[in-house]
Amino acid sequence: MKILILCGGYGSRLAGAGGDVPKPMVPIGGKPIVWHIMKGFAHWGYRDFVLCLGYRSDLFKQYFLNLSTMLNDVTIEVGAGTQPVLHARPPEQDWRITLAETGHDSLTGTRVKRGGAFVPPDDDLFAVTYGDGVTSVDFRKVVAFHRAHGKLATVTVVHPPSRFGELTFADNGLVGEFNEKPQVSAGWISGGFFVFSRAFLDRLPDRPDLMLEREPLQQLTRDGQLMAYQHDGFWFCMDTPRDYQQLSEMWASGRAPWAIWEGRS
Repeated sequence: MKILILCGGYGSRLAGAGGDVPKPMVPIGGKPIVWHIMKGFAHWGYRDFVLCLGYRSDLFKQYFLNLSTMLNDVTIEVGAGTQPVLHARPPEQDWRITLAETGHDSLTGTRVKRGGAFVPPDDDLFAVTYGDGVTSVDFRKVVAFHRAHGKLATVTVVHPPSRFGELTFADNGLVGEFNEKPQVSAGWISGGFFVFSRAFLDRLPDRPDLMLEREPLQQLTRDGQLMAYQHDGFWFCMDTPRDYQQLSEMWASGRAPWAIWEGRS
């Protein structure tokens, strides 16, 4: 199953945190957040990716074309004309990555339409997500849910992080627990992790101003073709410099709830 990741936006709300780097390429713990997203999918067995590129697509190509040498020890014989020698087989070795130019200023629906050209005709499903959100969701369960209900689309819904800190305290005012931006227990929002049946692509016109979150998803809702998979666990979207700081601190502390792959949790 192809995993389409929308990587074409500017990420302007990150301001100084990302500089001129598109949001999916902003590093968390030394690796782009899109790498973290891909590691999560790969952990559940989904390793065939289509990165739907736009703004600064050159940075994605530079990174992923050199991914093996960037993540591993390598020996180079300067001037010998030989290929670099990797000293270990990287876990990412079995990833298949298509770097798809989907238009510099295209909106999200257009990127899905154009990235969908790389979904083989015999693939009945494909997934879509954004290049700035991480989660602990078991995506195998999302796919199984989608197959079971038989509709055209599934969206993973999550509890959003609170905008403010949460604390508990006793009657005398003594604070017992303080959490910065915890997951709230009430209310659901789109977590941006979708599964679509292939027929959904036929509903998308190829025009640059098509926004996935408006006409396509709203029409699916009116047609009774959009189902919600409820995920009660961790989800976080890097939308502001403060979000970037929090994700970086989680990773540095060794407590990164989205890092469910072996050796890092």
